[in-house]
Amino acid sequence: MKRKVLRILLVEDDQSLGDGIYKGLRHYGYVVDWLIDGRTALSVIKAESFDAILLDLNLPGLDGLTILSEMRAAGVTTPVLILTARHAVEDRIKGLDGGADDYLTKPFDLDELSARIRALQRRFSTNRAAPILTYRDVALDPSSCTVTVNGADINLSRREFSLLQKLLENAGHVVSRDSLNQCLYGWDDEIDSNTLEVHVHNLRKKLAGINFIRTIRGVGYMAEKENKENL
Repeated sequence: MKRKVLRILLVEDDQSLGDGIYKGLRHYGYVVDWLIDGRTALSVIKAESFDAILLDLNLPGLDGLTILSEMRAAGVTTPVLILTARHAVEDRIKGLDGGADDYLTKPFDLDELSARIRALQRRFSTNRAAPILTYRDVALDPSSCTVTVNGADINLSRREFSLLQKLLENAGHVVSRDSLNQCLYGWDDEIDSNTLEVHVHNLRKKLAGINFIRTIRGVGYMAEKENKENL
C-alpha cells in the first residue's frame, strides 16, 4: 500500500533549522514548501491547500499565534503543529487553545516530527470520515490509501494515488494543470513539461481500461461524471 503524497507547509525563520527540517522531511517523502515571513505565510495558507502546517511562533511580519487565529477565523481547518523554543506550559496552552493540533518544542528529532505529522493525518482523516470514492469498478479509500479495480488491489505510486484522488473528488469538473501539480509537487521541485502527462498515462494504464479521465487541452484533466443510468 502506498500512502498519498502529503504536502507540508513549513513556516520557520531560523535558516539553519528550517533548512534541516526542509531537507529531512523531503528525504522522508513529503512535499515541503518553506516560508520565513508570517504575513506571507498567512496569505499562502488562505490561498493554497496543505495537508499539515508546521508553524513557528516567533516570526517576522506576523507572529505564529496571530497566523493561527486568523486562519481559523477564515475557516482553514488544516492541522497545525507548532514548533517553538518556548517551553512554558502557558505557552503550550495558548497555542492549543488558539487552534493548534499539536505542539513540539525545540530541539526535536526528525523521526518524532514525522511521526507526529502522521498522527495528525490519521486524526484529521478520521474526523473528516472521508468517503470511499468510486467510479464503476474503481474504488479509492482515502483512509487506508488503497485503490481497487473489481475488488483487486492495484499498485499506484504515491503521486498516482494523489492524482486519482484529486480527480475523483472533483468528478465532473475540470482540474487545472496548476492545481494538479500543486497537489503533487512543492514550489522548489523541478517538473518537466510532460511530467503530469506521464502520471496520467500510467494511471490510465493501471486502471485496466476503465477510461474516465478526460484531457481538456490547454486546461487540465477531468474525471467524467459517472452516468448511473447507463450502468
